[in-house]
Order: sequence, then C-alpha cells, then structure tokens
Amino acid sequence: MSPALVLAIIIVYFSLLIAVAWYTSRGATTETFFTANKSAPWYLVAFGMIGTSLSGVTFISVPGAVGKQAFSYFQMVLGYLPGYAFIALVLMPLYYKLNLVSIYTYLEERFGFWSYKTGSFFFLLSRSIGSAFRLYLTALVLQLGIFDPWGIPFELNVLLTILLIWIYTFKGGIKTIIFTDTLQTFFLVSALVISVFLIANELHLGIPALIQTIQESPYSQVFFWEWNDEKNFFKQFLAGTFIAITMTGMDQDLMQKNLTCKNLQEAQKNMFSFCVVLVVVNLLFLTLGALLYTYAHRMGIAMPAKTDNLYPMLALNHLGLPVAIFFLLGITASSYASADSALASLTTAFCIDFLKFKHRTNEAEKARLKLWTHIGFSVLLYFIILIFRWINDDAVINAVFRVAGYTYGPLLGLFTFGLFTAARVRDWAVPFVCVTSPIICYLLNAHSEAWFNGFKFGFELLVVNGAITFVGLWLFSYSGKKSNNA
Repeated sequence: MSPALVLAIIIVYFSLLIAVAWYTSRGATTETFFTANKSAPWYLVAFGMIGTSLSGVTFISVPGAVGKQAFSYFQMVLGYLPGYAFIALVLMPLYYKLNLVSIYTYLEERFGFWSYKTGSFFFLLSRSIGSAFRLYLTALVLQLGIFDPWGIPFELNVLLTILLIWIYTFKGGIKTIIFTDTLQTFFLVSALVISVFLIANELHLGIPALIQTIQESPYSQVFFWEWNDEKNFFKQFLAGTFIAITMTGMDQDLMQKNLTCKNLQEAQKNMFSFCVVLVVVNLLFLTLGALLYTYAHRMGIAMPAKTDNLYPMLALNHLGLPVAIFFLLGITASSYASADSALASLTTAFCIDFLKFKHRTNEAEKARLKLWTHIGFSVLLYFIILIFRWINDDAVINAVFRVAGYTYGPLLGLFTFGLFTAARVRDWAVPFVCVTSPIICYLLNAHSEAWFNGFKFGFELLVVNGAITFVGLWLFSYSGKKSNNA
C-alpha cells in the first residue's frame, strides 16, 4: 500500500469530518459546545458512542488477544449489560434530575468542595493519559504508512494529527462530535464487517462454514472457570459490570453525550440501544481475531512477537488492497472517535469544575476561556504522546496505561458511597483517601501471587480499588447535616 494512497485516504477522510464540523457548528455557542443545546437525537448518540467506547487499542488488541485468550473477553462484554442497565436506571435519572453539565458537580452537592475537585481531577488525569495513549498508537500506524517513507518526523505527524482534531472540534464541541462520531462509527463498523467478509472469502468460507470453522478452532472457548486464572468467568463478568459503570457512567466523556439528549427517556433509549450494538460489535471483533489466526496458520505465515501486530501485519502485507484500505479507515476512525470526544470532555470538565463556568455570565469571557482550555489540552496531549515515544518501552507504556485505569477506582468509591449511604464524609480527607487507594491496589497487584497462593488480579482490581476507597470514606464519615468545616 503506497504512502500516496494512504495519504489520499486520510485527506478524504478528514475532509468529510471538517465538512460535518462546519455544518454542525454554525451558530454554536458555549452552551452548544458543552450540551449541544440538549437537542441531540438519541439514535445518533447511541450509534456514535460505539466509536467513542472502542479505540485503536480495541481495534487491534481484541482480535490479536484471541490467540492467547480465545473468546474469554466476551465474558467481560456480557458483564457490560448489567452495568449499562445500572447507568440507565440509576445514574441517568440522578444526572438529569440535577441538570448536570459536569457529572462531578454531584460530588460537590453530596460531599463538598474537595470531593468535587478530587473526582474531576481523577477524570482529567485518566482521560488525558488514556486518550494520549490511543492517539499514540494511531500516530505510529500513520508514521509507518505515510511519514517514514517521506522522511517526516514523528513529532510533526503528531502535531498534524492533534491540529486536525482541534480544527473540527474547537467550535461546535459536543454537538459536532455527536455527528462526526456517527460518521466515524460507520467507518469503524464497516471496516470490521468488510474485513470479516473479505478474510472469510480468502478462506473460501460461507457463513455456515465460517461459524463451523470458528467453533472447531482452538480459539472459540468463551467460558473459563479456573479460579486462579485471570480469565475466570466471575472475575471477567464482575469486572465488565464495573468497568461499564465507571468508564461510562462515571466518565464525563461518555456521559456528556448522554446528557445532550432531549430528556431522560430518550437518554435511556440511547443507552439500551448502545449496549446491544456494542455486544454485537465486540463479538465481530473476536470473530475477526479467530479468522486472522486461522488465515495465518493455513498460509504458513509466521506469527508476530506481539499479538497487537497480527491484524496490522496481515491487513497491510498479506490480505490485499481492499482489506488494507478498510483497516486504515477502521483504526483511524476508532482512534479519532475516541480522541475527539475526550478533548471536548476534558475541556468541559475543566471549564465547569475548575473555571466555575456556571457562575460566569459574560459569554465573550466564557468563549475565550473555553478556547484557551481547548488549546491547552491539545498541547498537553501532544506532549504526553511525545513522552510515550521517547520512553519507547512497551512494558513501561503499558504500565502507565494501567495506572491510568487505576484512577477510575476512586470515582467508583465516591459515587457508590454517595448513592448507597446517607452518611457524610469529612471533605478534607477525601483527596488522601482517593490517592491512597490506587497505591494500595498497585501493591496488591504486584504481590498477589505471593500473598494469595498464586492468585492473579485481572480487571477486577478496579472493583477492589473502589471498595478500598469506599472503606476509606466510611472511616472518615459521620452522620448529620453537611458542614463546610467537616
């Protein structure tokens, strides 16, 4: 696949995004940027959230992981369902009742100033690192496909990437993103479906033969019951439930889209539709993974050292031009759909939670502050990506990404304590509790095999993190009315 063709695809793709951004941002105000004027169609929000929830990491990692973990990831996907039901039936009614723009405002009303700032800070930290990591992976693919053959440095590649995202999000914000993410989800799902179809065609498999081939392959096992195994069903299912609750229901990025619907009922329809489609899409990713491994074995292609490299290697070098084109569209769409909404949500959270936008009345001042905040987070993402590049050590980078995941545990503890107890918390102690909990979890994870008879933590460490935060809050709790001096 020539660099010129790759560049042409990227130019056409971004031209479409910028055209959509121009159309949707006409007459946009600061309110439009944050809430889309509460007028977003629920079906567009539901479909566009698929692209936001998935990322370039998912696009290449889930199919690649099938080789070692079979279909075990689907256990976690099944766990998403009760998690999304909890969001739709418990969290959304709360957010709509309080008429929130930043969901962390709830923590101020429930506990106080420091709880509010702590919750928002943990979101800003986690989403900045996570989004930068996802963009880093996309930038690497573009570097190999376009910029290396032309001698263009990685730093310029990243600058152009973030500049393009900034251009089509800076004015319309969440309103624009709802429409661009719908377009990007279309490309992502199309790339996935067409990749499955074309690879099955290469293997001369119709639908019945495709299903039979996957069922008879060593990759089709879904359920694992060994307790010490990271793939244990109960660990994965429980983790999936709480990952959905925290990384969707307690995440400003995804909930900001839900809060753009006209009313609670439409937002709930959006959430239930979204979770059904997400299950189907993840099943297709796993199917794609099984097909990739089957194809590589039949053709005698040597496996790459890293499973994440399997799909890019086969798509760009072995499966022909159509698969290569759709792979490029898919990974670009999945990464940018996640990154553009992250940039808007970071801007929103900082403006509402730290710049006190709800107390400002001057529209020109708000527009200026929003613009500079948007620029500031764009610059921050740029330098975090360069740090990943300079580290250039997959073990360290993955560790940093896991640390970002630890930051959702304190949010889980804060929200569950607020929802399921009537107790107050000594507000000054909340930052200390929320910092201590991830540190304890890191130590538990590092020594679990020695301390717990070979037990290995998986994604369920998030639940442990939330539980430790919950206990810490309980230790600093008291009954009675809220006091600013507590």
